[in-house]
Amino acid sequence: MSTLEEPRAEGVRDLYPFLYESRADVESVLAQACRSTEEKAAEIVRLRWQVAEASADALMECAEEMALRFASGGRLFAFGNGGSSTDAQEMATAFLHPPYGLSLPALSLTSDVAVVTALSNDVGFDVVFARQLAALGRHGDIAVGLSTSGGSANVVQAFEEATRRGMLTIGLTGEQGGRLAELDLLDYLFAVPSSSVHRIQEAQTTVYHVLWELTQHALGAVPDS
Repeated sequence: MSTLEEPRAEGVRDLYPFLYESRADVESVLAQACRSTEEKAAEIVRLRWQVAEASADALMECAEEMALRFASGGRLFAFGNGGSSTDAQEMATAFLHPPYGLSLPALSLTSDVAVVTALSNDVGFDVVFARQLAALGRHGDIAVGLSTSGGSANVVQAFEEATRRGMLTIGLTGEQGGRLAELDLLDYLFAVPSSSVHRIQEAQTTVYHVLWELTQHALGAVPDS
């Protein structure tokens, strides 16, 4: 038996309640950790299947629209906050530096720290993506915003700017789509039916990688199997 110090972060208690016992058998803790991992893995697999079944046709159509814009010289701009920021960077990298197929022009609006901090400090964080699209975006480009809640003000304002500029607008959110769904701004909205930020972001990763691969197929860069 060993005594475990109680973690301070309250959020961890809900995820791993077995770590909060004052005295715990190491083997028992490990067994519960394994079960927790298996349950979370099974949950994300279920979510991915749910998204695939609900959005298969929309994903195909969206990728074809993206391919048309890339073929006409369009560029992809991705954006989001926190974990969604890193996903935006990964998505842009997947399109710009793919493991195979065509390299497609893509930029994450969260990558330039100087621009992000200047806009946040001098104007306001709510316009940090919209101002960049106002400067860089043009008709025929693609705007992809990621928000687990669908309510991030700077993501909403970015889509408003993208719509004004005639860009293809694609949102990745959780649950029912939040404010983005209510505003009816987007050409495509892919909502992951979960309240867990972790599971939503994991499923969103699959969504944008599927969009990348389908776009490559639509451009004829990858032979159909």
